[in-house]
Amino acid sequence: MKLLLRSDVQGVGKKGDLVEVADGYGRNFLLPKGFAVTATAGVEHQAAAMRRSRDLKDAADRAGAEEIAKALVPAIIAFTERASAEGRLFGSVSAHDVLVAVADQTGVQLERRHLLLDESIKTTGTHPVPVRLHSDVEFQITVEVTAS
Repeated sequence: MKLLLRSDVQGVGKKGDLVEVADGYGRNFLLPKGFAVTATAGVEHQAAAMRRSRDLKDAADRAGAEEIAKALVPAIIAFTERASAEGRLFGSVSAHDVLVAVADQTGVQLERRHLLLDESIKTTGTHPVPVRLHSDVEFQITVEVTAS
């Protein structure tokens, strides 16, 4: 079944793409949920307009993400936490703590989904924290944890 996607569907395509999917998937999921419409001759023109608007929005999002990356890459986010003599923290520095510190120290507001921090930071020292603001803009911020 040939469909025009009206919104991004993970594993299928992005808004404005013409895709070929199984009949049951299209009929029972994509069409009733409003994620897609049946591809006809008139819809092809609409698909091109959707792709153009998606590309413009994507370029603007990428430019904004690159500006934020330029501000955050040279910054060092500092924490002072209680730690043992071996350098193990009595608590930990979580992703939420990093978000709050980035906002306080640099003025840049990030969202939790942008941080790719799998585990909380539990030791003193310098730790790289990966950040993905856009599919094409991925960088690391430096978090420095010192003992108090």
